[in-house]
Amino acid sequence: KKSKYLGDYFFELTHFHYENCDKYKEMLDALGYDHKKKRHYSEIPFLPTRLFKMLDLYSIRKEDIVKTMSSSGTSGQNVSKIYLDKSTALNQSKALTKIVSTYLGSLRTPMIIIDSQSVLKNRNMFSARGAGILGFSIFGTKKIYALDENMKLKIEDLLAFIQQNKNHQIFIFGFTFMIYQHFIKEIKKRNIKIDLSNSVLIHGGGWKKVLNESVSAEEFQKTLNQICGISSIHDYYGMVEQTGSIFMECEYGHMHASNLSDIFIRRAHDFSIADVGEPGLIQTLSILPKSYPGHSLLTEDEGILLG
Repeated sequence: KKSKYLGDYFFELTHFHYENCDKYKEMLDALGYDHKKKRHYSEIPFLPTRLFKMLDLYSIRKEDIVKTMSSSGTSGQNVSKIYLDKSTALNQSKALTKIVSTYLGSLRTPMIIIDSQSVLKNRNMFSARGAGILGFSIFGTKKIYALDENMKLKIEDLLAFIQQNKNHQIFIFGFTFMIYQHFIKEIKKRNIKIDLSNSVLIHGGGWKKVLNESVSAEEFQKTLNQICGISSIHDYYGMVEQTGSIFMECEYGHMHASNLSDIFIRRAHDFSIADVGEPGLIQTLSILPKSYPGHSLLTEDEGILLG
């Protein structure tokens, strides 16, 4: 049922981008792809995510662009630029709400953001971090940013906030590396007693930096549980090129595709679809990108389809 629904939608979306984005049209023409012929969406050409660092790709009029999002590249790196119109931005927000409310419930709760408010300074040119914070902020009532502009933990403010909201579930959000670098390390270093047992933590992004410090996902979760009692911890897989249609981690540590997206694992040597249980490159598909041709993307990440 989902495959049929997505198949129809991706066919229309590919046709739309072909007609409205000249560079996308050139690429499909060069591949000899007939966009009018209906086929399974595993056959839709995928764009490498790196392409958004090299080209300005959008399928709307320039004057309809209301927001440009950029990936969180380190200084000196090219960043991806994603151009949004009003309806695409709104759909991303709605999709995120649908997916995350499955884990948090429908009621908004007090929220701790493990980042600095300075990340949101330029509202027109969003980074992946800024977009993530803003997107997830819709689940929070009262909010506190745990870090100051120098990325130092505001421990007194944090403890006061936790005390004020001790009878409520607290939602904690942050990027994985920010949580590890500026929260976990700081609490361990200062040996602070902190009780966040009545909270849900959602985190994503920045795993490469954490793994560089030889910290596994299991160790990350175990440490958070030991130092502040958090047991409900969910990672998510997502990217600025397909904001909104994230893949959330369940209680068994597996990522899941929502009804708005799908995933294929491809062999690196010929891009054929890998078998279940076989590692390969991750291709993500999302029905949300309408203002830019980002509905079928080949990432630079490796994954395994479990079934």
